[in-house]
Amino acid sequence: MYQVRVDDSDPFNCSNNEDSLLSHLEQQNIDVHFHCREGYCGACRTKLISGDVEYLTDPLAFIDDDEILPCCCKPISDIQIKLY
Repeated sequence: MYQVRVDDSDPFNCSNNEDSLLSHLEQQNIDVHFHCREGYCGACRTKLISGDVEYLTDPLAFIDDDEILPCCCKPISDIQIKLY
């Protein structure tokens, strides 16, 4: 189980590590812009402030070194992200 902190909010736990980060964010009623849910479009691009993620599928959308695609990754440590 890993903790996720979005911007400066209180962290929440990701208890099911099989779901994507996007799914966990939705379960917390955190609004994230997305389209494809598979790493193609890049609409969910998010800045990773700290921690590590693992991709469930290889993303095809362009992302910078400090960005992640929540639609196709899951945390593998406690993370902090910043939504655009």
